[in-house]
Amino acid sequence: MIQTIIVDDDPFVRLSLQTILEAQDDIAVVALGGTGEEAVALFDEHAPDVLLMDIQMPGIGGLDAAEGILAAHPDARIVFLTTFSDDEYIVRALRLGAKGYLIKQEVATIAPALRTVMAGQSVLGGEVLGRVDELMRTKAAASSSATTPAPDSDSVLASLTEREHAIVELVAEGLDNREIAARLYLSEGTVRNHISAILQKLDLKNRTQLVVLYYQAK
Repeated sequence: MIQTIIVDDDPFVRLSLQTILEAQDDIAVVALGGTGEEAVALFDEHAPDVLLMDIQMPGIGGLDAAEGILAAHPDARIVFLTTFSDDEYIVRALRLGAKGYLIKQEVATIAPALRTVMAGQSVLGGEVLGRVDELMRTKAAASSSATTPAPDSDSVLASLTEREHAIVELVAEGLDNREIAARLYLSEGTVRNHISAILQKLDLKNRTQLVVLYYQAK
């Protein structure tokens, strides 16, 4: 049996997923949680085969919870299940070492995905896979200049102020404007203005290109 923990802040979603998965002969749901903090505690308590977890939740959230779990349990199998195929979330989830990133609307794929993860493979939902492909194409285009060499990423980011650097790092971690504002004790409007200024200063079109540039500089 695939011992599974489900963590989602919506009780209806938790129970629905439990019903779907427990209808399978080879999957057992051993615990349910609703916050990132509960995810960490439940993982320590039950040591499940797979943790199926939402990203946007009260408290530390799914990505931060996963980071803590993977630091303590490097072999943990974590599959994110979310309504958001957000580029920054995908990048951070994959960099953390998540085994999967699925979209909640693709319910029929969840049980097969858990089996795939147990077989040692990673899984991406169809919509997510499309976003990853586009991210890779963007990165390839950014790294291969047509006739003139692209400016070094480090030197480009060096033009940013200390505050702008802090915001870029948080954007790359997958935080949205509200979360960045809370982390840096700023208003959402101030964060939004900073990001617009950063994009203009670096001659970038969107946050996705900013994240790609950041990871090229690492």
